[in-house]
This record gives sequence, structure tokens and C-alpha cells, in this order.
Amino acid sequence: MRPAAQTPLPPVDPAPLQAALHGRRVDAVVIGGSAGGVDALISLLPAIPAGYTLPVFCILHLPGDRESRLAELFDERLPVPVREAVDKDEIAPGTVYFAGPGYHLSVERDRTFSLSCEPPVHFARPAIDVLMESAAEAYGAGLAGILLTGANHDGAGGMAHIRACGGLTVVQEPGDAQVPVMPLEAIRRCKPHLVLPLAAIQALLPMLENRP
Repeated sequence: MRPAAQTPLPPVDPAPLQAALHGRRVDAVVIGGSAGGVDALISLLPAIPAGYTLPVFCILHLPGDRESRLAELFDERLPVPVREAVDKDEIAPGTVYFAGPGYHLSVERDRTFSLSCEPPVHFARPAIDVLMESAAEAYGAGLAGILLTGANHDGAGGMAHIRACGGLTVVQEPGDAQVPVMPLEAIRRCKPHLVLPLAAIQALLPMLENRP
């Protein structure tokens, strides 16, 4: 693996991010997106530093009839391990996982993955809601959910469930998103703790592993 140079983004005032994290322990991060999501992740994920301790679950809407190369793409860009999530695998710290095509991805309470062929949710399989809701049940207040650009309402219910379970909710600012539909619906449904441009989410990501 080799880290790539981060995409330069505008400077960010860390004070509001630190305030949102005050007294909060984060044990895992889940990031969802759809249209424009690959570009957003290319800017966002290189903010993860070497030695990062949190598992990060990434899910984008994928066509079910094609192999995904996302794990391979990001493994070349990040200084931490990157894998496609596999059924029954134990979740390892400091690893970035991608949901693969054709199956819903869930996080079990014993901190393992499960894959299923249940019907699509919001016309998607894998669906962001399925992963976010299951991760919220597994990690409770220790989960941070981040929802990025996208063209449908998937993820809004998952973010609402993360908030109901006590987790941190972060939504990309609609005006900063390539496609604002998904962020707008999440803001309407869950009143997220933070609504941020991508530059601020990039700054937030390494701060999430700080302990109270």
C-alpha cells in the first residue's frame, strides 16, 4: 500500500468539530454515498492517517452484475488495510471495508459481517440503510455515520437510526455535494449533528479516533 497525496481542500476551523466530539467515544465509522460518491471518497479517505485504529465501513450503490474494484483502488491510496467485506469475517481495527456488489452488507452484534440476498432497498443492493442500521445496533453510541452525495433517499433512514441509537451523524452539505438529493433527505429525516462540506468532513475523519 502507498499513501497518495491528499486532494487539497480549503482550510477548516476545527472548533465546531471538536465541540461536536466533546465527551464522545467513537468505535467505528460508516460512510455511505451514491452518485458522485467515488469522487467524494477519493478526496475524503486519504485523510485517514497511518496507524488509524477505527474500522471504517464504506458503501456505495453498485451494479450487481459487475465486479467491484473499489477495495483495490483505495488500497493503492491509503496507508491502512483496505478490503472488500466478506461474510462471517471478524471486523479488524484500523481497516477500511467496502461493501461488494449484489449483496446487502450487515454488521452483526458480535462484530462480524453478514451478507444477504434480500430484496433491494431504495432500488439498491447493497443498500446504505441496511448497513447503517445494523452497524447502529452493533455499536450504539460508538458509531459515527457519514452520508455523502447521492441521488435517492437511501441512507436517510440509516442516519436516523444511528442518531436514535446515540451515534454521531454527519451529512455532506447539500450545496457541496455533486448530487444533493441524499443529503437533503437525511437532513430532513434525522437533523444530523453536523452538516459539513467535504473539506470539513476530511478534517473530522482523523479526529474521530480521539478518546474523551
